[in-house]
Amino acid sequence: MAVLDHLEPRGVFHFFEELCSMPHGSGNTKQVSDWLASFAKERGLEYYQDDWNNVIIIQEATPGYENAEPLILQGHMDMVCEKAPDCAKDMAKEGLDLAVEGDTVLAKGTTLGGDDSIAVAMMLAILDDPAIAHPRLECVFTVDEEVGMEGAMYLDVSMLRGRRLLNLDSEDEGVFTVSCAGGCMSTCTVPVKREPYPFAGTYLTLRVDGLLGGHSGAEIHKGRANANVLLGRALYAILPSLRIVSVDGGLKDNAIPVSAAAVVAVKNRELAGALAACREMDEAFRNEYAVTDPGVRLTVTEGGEGLPMDWPSTHSVITLLACCPNGVQAMSADIEGLVQTSLNLGVLTTGETEVKATFCVRSSIESQKEMLVDKLRCLLTNMRRATLSVSGDYPGWQYRHDSPLRDLLTEVFTEQYGHPPRVEAIHAGLECGLFSGKLPGLDCVSVGPDLDEIHTFRERLHIASTARLWAMVVEVLRRMK
Repeated sequence: MAVLDHLEPRGVFHFFEELCSMPHGSGNTKQVSDWLASFAKERGLEYYQDDWNNVIIIQEATPGYENAEPLILQGHMDMVCEKAPDCAKDMAKEGLDLAVEGDTVLAKGTTLGGDDSIAVAMMLAILDDPAIAHPRLECVFTVDEEVGMEGAMYLDVSMLRGRRLLNLDSEDEGVFTVSCAGGCMSTCTVPVKREPYPFAGTYLTLRVDGLLGGHSGAEIHKGRANANVLLGRALYAILPSLRIVSVDGGLKDNAIPVSAAAVVAVKNRELAGALAACREMDEAFRNEYAVTDPGVRLTVTEGGEGLPMDWPSTHSVITLLACCPNGVQAMSADIEGLVQTSLNLGVLTTGETEVKATFCVRSSIESQKEMLVDKLRCLLTNMRRATLSVSGDYPGWQYRHDSPLRDLLTEVFTEQYGHPPRVEAIHAGLECGLFSGKLPGLDCVSVGPDLDEIHTFRERLHIASTARLWAMVVEVLRRMK
């Protein structure tokens, strides 16, 4: 029995419920992809389905719109699968249990996947309604957005004629996203040699912890400390009396690390000075981050084991940690308060023969992203056999001063809502950035209805907000003649 059939807009919630009846977590989208292909075949629409399970459905212009510029509508079909602790549902095999509470739709015990099932439902509802006037529509349904935007990354866009793209993957009604950062993962690898410590020494374990951390895009501007960077400062403070055994910190390149630790061997005759220097650094950290990271602390305990690195290796590792750029590097001149360029030393690991430091590099300006990669490469130049590898590179979506699509959306929104929208940019990656890289000159805006607590089992989609967004999109299409 349908749960959402009584909701308006009826077509949107009909297709939303159909989609929710199928499992569609990231990496598990074949059934939904085939469903989309069948939808197109049943209606005689041109469609493309690739080996990744991306689907493109094309509907030609309605009468009177044949000479209008095509429009790309875009969203992703995969969702993040999370469950409440007591939920027994197998989300890899079962659909969702939908419910309506007040003005919201939810899934019992699991994520709802409104991010981004609502985009899929809206596109299908438009394609299914012959009464909606529109230019040529190129509806793009991508996969695996939630695990690295791989669908958009590998999508063949050669059949797309449009250079206007309306992305339906935002979660705040009334906010138009118009720019995002590109990024890459840059890993510095420093080879190390080990030898017995040539002096009478004591092993110490230095630990930086108590930090707040956060997302390296959305929260990089908050001035929070990076545990890996603070650890490098502490190690530099006790040079040259030490040899490093290990340095480790952080779990993900896109998260500001909340803790880091080093095991070192220190000359016995310089132990008191090293401990005093660490106490001074602890006081400095507490003072510097009293507001943004009030729980920060540097602790030192005796103990540890392992063969230390030789002096050149120790010096190279500390140079990397103490001198690497980190945090906000440039603010946008176009959008007040927007971080334009940043990087985050997210993961630090030590092996037997090498130390690896992995950075998440972000910028909405491609040349500045490349500049930061070059800075890291330059820093490694004088370290023996050190290397830099770059992976997961995706382009940024640079703000356009001249955007006819943004102007039209703003005009319609202001008429319908009685006030202008908020126009914003984000310092994180979006599929719009990949499409901007693939389609030169693309005019792109991202919108969406209100969604609460996405990626959690408390996620909710607001019904009235969905209806208002639908009315705006339909009117925008009508005015694209």
